[in-house]
Amino acid sequence: MTSRQQFNIMIVGQQGRLQFEALLFAASLRAQAPGFAGRLIVAEPQPGPLWPDDPRITPDIAEALTELGAEIVPFDSVHFGATYPYGNKIEGLTTLPPGEPFMFFDSDTLILDDISTLDIDFNRPSASMRREGTWPQEELYWPGYTAIWKSLYDKFGLDFASSLDPDQPDEYWQRYLYFNAGWFFGADPKLFGAQFLDMALSIRDDPPPELAIQPLNPWLDQVALPLVIHSLGGGRPGPALDGLDGDMTCHWRLLPLLYARESDQAIAVLEQVTSPNKVKKHLKKNDAFKRMIYQARGHKVRQMFDQNDLPRREQQIRNRIKSAGFWMR
Repeated sequence: MTSRQQFNIMIVGQQGRLQFEALLFAASLRAQAPGFAGRLIVAEPQPGPLWPDDPRITPDIAEALTELGAEIVPFDSVHFGATYPYGNKIEGLTTLPPGEPFMFFDSDTLILDDISTLDIDFNRPSASMRREGTWPQEELYWPGYTAIWKSLYDKFGLDFASSLDPDQPDEYWQRYLYFNAGWFFGADPKLFGAQFLDMALSIRDDPPPELAIQPLNPWLDQVALPLVIHSLGGGRPGPALDGLDGDMTCHWRLLPLLYARESDQAIAVLEQVTSPNKVKKHLKKNDAFKRMIYQARGHKVRQMFDQNDLPRREQQIRNRIKSAGFWMR
């Protein structure tokens, strides 16, 4: 099974910053991936007891998304909501048609090239390797990487040893299966979503003792995701999918970071797809988009950094941008 077969894409959209990110994603997909023939589904959380405010996309942005070919599909937040909005990517999988191959992307992603040309085996689920060693966190009395991860595999009756990267040393974070949840894919969103929800809730509500001093907010989705993928016969993406963390897509996260560290290609695509008035008139309503893109503050940020010699840690980049007064969300 390859990506030349039709597959669907899901992103999350809701009122606030995410609806503008969703619009940018849709614009970049339509401009850069003309070969994509699947459905673009924007999963939209609905008002309810877990949201203090109405999370639905505003009508003007909803209309703009629809004009770009996106489908806004509602879902109810039953387990997460405002206290853990990352849970939208778990509960939102119910918006996808069951039994059809799918890819999830965080809304703060740019499509840079035609992703329909990638050779993807949807029966072997995988996720983004563009990550840092953010979890588990080293603590004074922690039991170590192996003990923590093994306790999770044991909890769900999974084979821990087969998940390890033998090329990495023991107790080094990259030895253990760990993803960025910015993109992931599978053959059946119903099966994948049910497994994701069950594992995430079980870890949240009944964690193994080894996790006693480990934070799960905001890391819960990235703790559960490797277990989901491993349980469904997947693993690390091979080199054929490197483009999903490089030339094909860009998980930019925040506009100041995009301008500071992403490729010239990403900047060019960003400014190209945000220039048409039908997109610009909406994105300018958001201060970060208005100032970074349309008032060219992003280029001032870019001039502060040598993209071939960036600070090693993201926090160093953030601090430099903040010191210059250019930080925006």
